[in-house]
Amino acid sequence: MTLQLLWTVVLASPARSLNGLALFFALSGSWLLLATRIREQRLRERVPVLANPQLSWSDVAAADVATLRINRFFYRFASICLSGALLLSWLSTQSWFWTRLAS
Repeated sequence: MTLQLLWTVVLASPARSLNGLALFFALSGSWLLLATRIREQRLRERVPVLANPQLSWSDVAAADVATLRINRFFYRFASICLSGALLLSWLSTQSWFWTRLAS
């Protein structure tokens, strides 16, 4: 499919194309959120906190600052993706947006 044909599809139904983009952002953000949550749970399973009663989860987590930082980044990025998807989806249903864009 050529680029010109793809562009005519976008021009023929811009709201549908915008909704498709919103769907892509929503799927990406939710996948990232789920993957980060699974990563966090695996980290909790790997750390033998229960074997040593003197250690708490906060002590173990403080030792692995890099993992906490990357998880926090992934949570923020996923939230931004989901918020962007919500905004794009909302904009695609608003008639004032399309009239302002056309003029």
